[in-house]
Amino acid sequence: MLKVSQAILHVFDFEEGSRYFSERPLDLEARATKSYVQRRLRKIVANPESNHGEFTQDSGFAGELEHYLMGGTEFAEFSVRIADWFWNELRRAEDLEQVDLLAADFIDTDAAPVDAAASDAEFDAAFDGPAGKRFFAIALLPRKQSFVHEVGGSANEILRMDTTLPNPTAKIDTYALIDCDSFAIDFHDKERTIGTESVQVLPDKFLQCSAAASTREVFDEVSVIVSDVAEEYGLTPAVEVGRAKAVVAQQADRDEVVQPAEVGRVVFEDRPDVQEVFEERVREAKLPEEAPVRRGVANRLAKNHKIKTDTGIEITFPSDLADKPGYLDFATGADGTITISIGNVAHIENK
Repeated sequence: MLKVSQAILHVFDFEEGSRYFSERPLDLEARATKSYVQRRLRKIVANPESNHGEFTQDSGFAGELEHYLMGGTEFAEFSVRIADWFWNELRRAEDLEQVDLLAADFIDTDAAPVDAAASDAEFDAAFDGPAGKRFFAIALLPRKQSFVHEVGGSANEILRMDTTLPNPTAKIDTYALIDCDSFAIDFHDKERTIGTESVQVLPDKFLQCSAAASTREVFDEVSVIVSDVAEEYGLTPAVEVGRAKAVVAQQADRDEVVQPAEVGRVVFEDRPDVQEVFEERVREAKLPEEAPVRRGVANRLAKNHKIKTDTGIEITFPSDLADKPGYLDFATGADGTITISIGNVAHIENK
C-alpha cells in the first residue's frame, strides 16, 4: 500500500487571477486528509492508461528533482516552484480550467493493493506496511461545480460551490509519477492550446520526457494481434486470447514487464509458422520490446476474459482456464458452428 511522507495542495483561481500557494504540507494526521491523498495516489499508481517515459538530457526538472531528493531543497519549497511553473503556463491556455495542484512524496509498498472502496481502517493498516519504492507525484485536480443547501431564517437556500475536489477514485487527466530511484516516469495528459501551440504540457514542457505507449494500449494491441492471427490459422481466438492474457499476468508477476513477442512465442509454441506471423505483426504495430506494467494493473487487465456469441450468450472466465483442458473447451463442427463445453463444475449460482 502507500506510505505518504509528505503531500501539499496549491490552489489556482484563473478566473480571478489569484493563486494560493501553501507554505506547509497537508496534515496527514487528519484521517480524512490522509485517506483522500492515499486514494488519489493509488488511483494514479494503478492506472493502466498511464504513458511511460524517460527524461531527456535537456530536462531541467530532472535536475531539480535530483537536487530535492539529495536534500538540497525542502519539500514545500520544491512544490511551490512546481506550482509557480504550472500557474504561469496554464494561465496562458486558451481554455482556462479551475484546478488545484497536488504534490506528494510517498513510498509504494509491495503489499497487496487495497481496493479503492476499502474502509479507512484497512488503509490505516496498509499505511504502516513494509518499505517499497519511493515516488514523487504531481497531479492537477480539476475542481467541480456543486450545489449545497444553506439553512437560515425563514427560508432555506441553494448555493453554488466551485471549490469541490474530484472524488478520490475518479480519473483525472493530468498527472506524473516519477520513480525516485530509476527516474522512470508514468504520466497522463491531454492536449491544451497554449498560445497558438497545441501541446501536452507535462511531457512536452514541464518534464521534457519521451512518451511510450501505455500498458493498456500495448495489452489491447497484443490481444487484437493474437485474435487476428488465431482466426487466420484456424485456431479459436477466444482460447488464444485467454492464453495470452494468462501469459501477460505471469510476465508482470515475475518481472513487472510485458514482452509482446514472448507472449506470441508462448501462446503459439506448437505452431512456429504462426509465431513468425505474430512477431511480424508486432513489428508492424511498432510495439516496444517490453513495456513496464505493475502487478496489480496486469492482474486487473488479464485476470478474466469475456466472450459473447452471436446467439447473445456471454461468458466470463479466468484467463488461465483457457489453457486447462476439461474446464472450458471449444470444438468446431463440420458445419462451422462452435460448441462450448464447461466442465469440472461443482456448484452453480445465480448472479
